[in-house]
Amino acid sequence: MENIEKQLREAAGKLLSEKKVDALVGYEKGTLPYQTAPCVITEPGEADKLVWNSFCSVNLAKYVHDIIFQHRESQKRVKPEDRKKKVVGIVARGCTTRSIILHLQEKQYERDEVVIIGVPCAGYVSNKKLNLAAKGKEIVECSFDGDTLAAVTQAGSMSIPLKEVLSDSCLSCRYNNPIISDMMIGNPAPPMNPGSEYVNVDEFENLSDEDRWKYFSKEMAKCIRCYACRNTCPSCYCKVCFVEQSQPKWVGVSIDESDTQVFQIMRIFHQVGRCVDCGSCIEVCPMGVDLRKFLKKLDKDGVNLFEHRAGESLDSPPPLSAHSTYDKEEFIFEP
Repeated sequence: MENIEKQLREAAGKLLSEKKVDALVGYEKGTLPYQTAPCVITEPGEADKLVWNSFCSVNLAKYVHDIIFQHRESQKRVKPEDRKKKVVGIVARGCTTRSIILHLQEKQYERDEVVIIGVPCAGYVSNKKLNLAAKGKEIVECSFDGDTLAAVTQAGSMSIPLKEVLSDSCLSCRYNNPIISDMMIGNPAPPMNPGSEYVNVDEFENLSDEDRWKYFSKEMAKCIRCYACRNTCPSCYCKVCFVEQSQPKWVGVSIDESDTQVFQIMRIFHQVGRCVDCGSCIEVCPMGVDLRKFLKKLDKDGVNLFEHRAGESLDSPPPLSAHSTYDKEEFIFEP
């Protein structure tokens, strides 16, 4: 990891010093010993703050999109002949590059507006799993020792196998190495266990309609409408979200049960063919709502019905934005 960090800082500093990017999005140390935070650097000297480890969780593609769009808004006040593109660099693992591919397919920005530094990923630590392993005790120190996480809590020291605290999204990841990049740092990461990605979905599908709805209702009852899932999702980039529109008004802003369910149902279905299973929405949810099960169900349907995985290739657009004469049709006529 240290070698990757060193190479990453050198690459980022070079890109900024040679003016190949105007800003670069990466990770820096967080305020807690087991967290990192997204950061944006604009000067070569700031590259030393970049880190890369198994605490880097948030999908950074969201920041690239927002930086470019904020720049475009500011350029509207500039004469057309003086307008300039803003090129953004990004530290990107597999799921991040899948989100970038989706942005490019959906014409959010051009390929020459983003420079991708690809990094191998062995998975990131789930804060919720780590806190459970620490039995709720405050973690004051945290470090990695090979495949083991060494933590010091108020109750003493403990060693935790890294796989026990990795995000579920990482454990079954198919694309833990970048799909596209302008430069690669480090050696490819070993494959994870993609064969297990639909186990929970299969179990859920076998429930009766009544039990599935009961489970959905139970999970959505936890939601406090903080919109953390929406705000961190790299595929949620509408200028005005449907929940905040007043003409027409799609859904109320209260935490009324039906309003919350409608919000989550509509947001989940916005992810059809677009969710890259980065796990960011799960990671930031303060209430532990099980969003992934429903998103993976849509992902499974995309594979089975359209042979499509989100962000797998620039040449494979989301199924709802493309038509193929080879699409399966049997399900259309099912009741």
